[in-house]
Amino acid sequence: MSLSACGRHTSSAGPRLSKCCRQAVRAPTTRARPVKAAAAAAAMQDWTIVGSGRVGQALAEMGENDTVVRRGQMVEGPQGPIVVCTRNDALEDVVNATPEERRRDLVFIQNGMLQPWLAERGLEQNTQVLVYFAVPKAGATPEDGKTDANPEGLTAAWGLHAEAVATRLHANNLACKVLEKDAFQRSMLEKLIWISSFMLIGTKHKVNVGEVESKHTDEVAGLMKELGGVGGAELGVQLDDKFVERLLAYARSVASFPTAVKEFYWRNGWFHRITERETAAGKPDPFPTHTALLQEVGAI
Repeated sequence: MSLSACGRHTSSAGPRLSKCCRQAVRAPTTRARPVKAAAAAAAMQDWTIVGSGRVGQALAEMGENDTVVRRGQMVEGPQGPIVVCTRNDALEDVVNATPEERRRDLVFIQNGMLQPWLAERGLEQNTQVLVYFAVPKAGATPEDGKTDANPEGLTAAWGLHAEAVATRLHANNLACKVLEKDAFQRSMLEKLIWISSFMLIGTKHKVNVGEVESKHTDEVAGLMKELGGVGGAELGVQLDDKFVERLLAYARSVASFPTAVKEFYWRNGWFHRITERETAAGKPDPFPTHTALLQEVGAI
């Protein structure tokens, strides 16, 4: 049991960040914190947050008495959401560190195609969140991912703790839609297509996201359409004819973001595994442009 900064709050599960503790240990700042609506604050649950990076810290700032668990610690905390704010390569360790009876409370916010990995571990019904807000640096106020095509915001959640996630984000002036599973699957596929396409085209041309959108529009739009058709069929969903427009608009809202092909297994790798499966069966490559680009940038 460890004593916290205020001398009163303790936790055996990692730092338990009460509001007074956070005020005691943080240096003074001039950053204005969002004002929580009274009703939302009353309904807000305490969370367990796994990971203390930019997003994990930002979510803890929004709460009142969360438990923050760092990598390598056992995952323990209050009943309610266990929000996993780690990189994808840490997910296996996080699940293994979580007591079996609490694993249904795990909330996954990572980019990429998690569904097959979750299903293999019996976690396919767990809450997932598509995070479209950005935290530029540790301690900064999150910037919402609103675009000219979707001014209402793009962040979305599905599952057991979706309402709890939306409540906290709404109370801190961030958008979050609670979706049914099919609608979430479509939105998840769109985000996967966006990150896989823009990072790949940007790497090819050595440009940032904004330059991909403005200078290589047709190329990236064509790749997104290629990935969307077969990708949707693979998941049993159909993307509408405006999905490319939405994704181009999102790129304009994060124009300065750099590009790089990374976390391959979780992103482009999902599409490439479909290519490998189909070609191994003697069928045509469903993603020929994608495959050629992966070869061109040395990703395969």
